[in-house]
Amino acid sequence: MTIQFIDLQRQYQRIENALWERLSKVLKSCKFILGPEVAELETKLSEFVGRKYCVSCSSGTDALLMPLMAWGIGSGDAVFTSPFTFIATSEVIRLVGATPVFVDIDPRTFNIDPAELERNIVEVISQGKLKPKAIIPVDLFGLPANYEKILDIAKKYNLLVLEDAAQGFGGVWNGKYACSFGNASATSFFPAKPLGCYGDGGAVFTDDPELYELLLSIRVHGQGGNKYENVRNGINGRLDTLQAVVLLAKLELFPEELKLRNEVAQKYCTLLKGKVETPFVPEGYTSSWAQFSVLAKDETERKRIIEKLNEKGIPTAIYYPKPLHLQKVNLDLGYKEGDFPVSESIAKRIFSLPMHPYLKDAEIEMISSTIIEALNL
Repeated sequence: MTIQFIDLQRQYQRIENALWERLSKVLKSCKFILGPEVAELETKLSEFVGRKYCVSCSSGTDALLMPLMAWGIGSGDAVFTSPFTFIATSEVIRLVGATPVFVDIDPRTFNIDPAELERNIVEVISQGKLKPKAIIPVDLFGLPANYEKILDIAKKYNLLVLEDAAQGFGGVWNGKYACSFGNASATSFFPAKPLGCYGDGGAVFTDDPELYELLLSIRVHGQGGNKYENVRNGINGRLDTLQAVVLLAKLELFPEELKLRNEVAQKYCTLLKGKVETPFVPEGYTSSWAQFSVLAKDETERKRIIEKLNEKGIPTAIYYPKPLHLQKVNLDLGYKEGDFPVSESIAKRIFSLPMHPYLKDAEIEMISSTIIEALNL
């Protein structure tokens, strides 16, 4: 039995005919950049999420970068975010010249801890060296962050909120989909995401018409009234028409795939209960399960489990082995080991199992029984 960490081939078999029909139309039209399918995708994505506006772009990183540029965030500004995520989240803050202020995570959800968030905001204000400007909560592994508390904190301190839903698209809190929270939200369509294209891609969502217009300009080199009028600094951030076509085909399956992902997660949780620490989904939340990540007792136990899984050809991954405050690129910020104990502890214990909508019961059972075997239970 060959088990894929993310099985895009099984999904492709379902969309092959519809996908090639759409791709063929684009190839014949030769409208490869911002073709009509891009606008069609943006409309359907905004309808799905429940936002007024969607601006597609070339990657999830650009989706995070563009709102920061539009808001004029830069040198001397503090942007609060999690140290337990992919580098892109802090990278975009630094690219605009602002300073990331890391905030430790909740030990059960792995998302930013609201109590720690407010404590850090108060500390930055009292120090007076940086001006608090924005919060970038991360919807880690498909689970939306605690927006009930985060949005209240943002309002209290007059901060912008940029939802990092790079992994969160399809997740739900309080009946609302991820990408519908905050002043703006960003997602990624990297192939491994719950909704992924066949290359890089991303999107920004907002209800703010002025921000929407700025994003459209920034996406195309700060374009003004025409291609050769440039009124601000921007980027080359357009989504290819071919990638839009892939996403349109996949979006048709997406609601069904979300249901299947949650069924896979439930089976894992049932089989692994009491063996390893399985993911926690608070009441009122639904995860889109970008990853199914569990916690071993310690590094030694994690290593033993991963080795046993590898022996049987079962792939695993560790998201994330080193928190952002300990990455070489961020060492100049002055953080040190021990500053964020929850993030550091989770990084030493966490590992992710194969997760996709087409994982079969026999595969889930094999993965789970191998873990139990490694634990000698």
